[in-house]
Amino acid sequence: MKKPDLLSLPLTLHDLTQHDFYRQILDRCNDGVNVADLQGRLVYANPVSAAYAGSTPNEMIGEDITRFYPKAVLLSVLETQRPVLDKQIHFIGGKKYLVSSFPIYLNGRFCGAYSVFKDIQDIEILNRRIKALEMKLSLSSVEHDPMQIIGNEGSLKEVLRASQRTVGSLGGPRHSIIIGESGTGKTMLARMIYHYAIQVGVLDRQAPFVEINCAQYTNADIAAVEIFGSEEGAYTGSKQKKGLFEQASGGILFLDEAHALEHYQTTLLKAVESGKIRRIGGNREIAVDVIVIAASTHNLKDELLPELYQRLAQYELVLPTLGDRSTSEKEALLHHFIKKYEDAVAQYHGIQYQVRLSPAAREALLKAQYPRNIRQLRDVVNHSIDAASPLISEVQGEVSLTIEVQLKHLPFDCQSESTAVTYTAIEGPVKQMVHQLAGEGLGPRKIARALQQEGWPIEYYQVAYYLKRHLS
Repeated sequence: MKKPDLLSLPLTLHDLTQHDFYRQILDRCNDGVNVADLQGRLVYANPVSAAYAGSTPNEMIGEDITRFYPKAVLLSVLETQRPVLDKQIHFIGGKKYLVSSFPIYLNGRFCGAYSVFKDIQDIEILNRRIKALEMKLSLSSVEHDPMQIIGNEGSLKEVLRASQRTVGSLGGPRHSIIIGESGTGKTMLARMIYHYAIQVGVLDRQAPFVEINCAQYTNADIAAVEIFGSEEGAYTGSKQKKGLFEQASGGILFLDEAHALEHYQTTLLKAVESGKIRRIGGNREIAVDVIVIAASTHNLKDELLPELYQRLAQYELVLPTLGDRSTSEKEALLHHFIKKYEDAVAQYHGIQYQVRLSPAAREALLKAQYPRNIRQLRDVVNHSIDAASPLISEVQGEVSLTIEVQLKHLPFDCQSESTAVTYTAIEGPVKQMVHQLAGEGLGPRKIARALQQEGWPIEYYQVAYYLKRHLS
């Protein structure tokens, strides 16, 4: 009878313990591990724990744990013989870790305790970043309900009614065009149309809303690939790619700054007329069921092919500038943005926040000229409240707080006759945008182009000089 190959036999628990397998595992663990006897002397510490304590495992063995961890949770377990779960500890150098500690029993006798801990500093930093991003999104979110839009019974009454007709008329949904200066609310209106279409049953609740700014690309070819998709081999390095038209099928495709499509207007016209598209470089026709909303800061009647304009402009929705709106609507917008800031602080920081405006600041904000319209008013309000507010570290434990925004907190010269918010310097929201884009790896020219698309009159050499002085 052939003897079995010893290497082929399964390992037993006894084999593992004999080969010190557990120590090898713990030595490679990403969490810190400490084991102490009844007197609090360390009988084991893994490399992670040693690194925390600025020592080595060999130096720690046999020493009292308090020499390395003065507030060790493990000491409580040695006293009570009860486990301690997920206790947060501040440690040397501002480090923070989450620790759990458990008693050790051998043959029914209590003989020590062990702790397992992990660094949560990075997790807390990430959570703060997520919270900051959520708050930023909350402050810049748009309204969906026309009854909640300021001006629904005033300057926007007719355009809101017409926008509902685009998808709610008995004749079926229609394509439409939205015309308005930067910051007047074109995206808000497009999203309102989308939500109204779902409300009246024209679109399914899971219907997509796909948005693209056609002017964000360096040329129309790139925008076309994004919108219509591409086939492998259509151009050097191209792969098969589903375009936004296909992704929007069954819903709405919002083409902002549609004039930037240039010579691809004929491709868009064919898609609108036939309900079919061809990917760039492809021959196969793909059926799509899409409501197209085109928008622009330009007059699309002058920018689009006459046939395309005729098909899209079955409804042309024109949004007024902030300057064309009444004083009462401007004041309502001002209070709306203040309320959004207060609500965001309450939601993300748990502080009941009240923002007051000094009479002079209120008058300056209402009389100022805003070339970027409502979006710019929102940014100015947020920046002014930021300037008047304390830092997060200064309000720890506060449950309610009231601050006052004064003239000195406004990011423009309130003494000038025109009181125009032109931002010829890199400050306020412009500064925030420059830092964000620079962090994404964009150079001065691309940053300046992005700022100009948003309505900020900043030249690339101004950006280059700022980056050299402040970020180099």
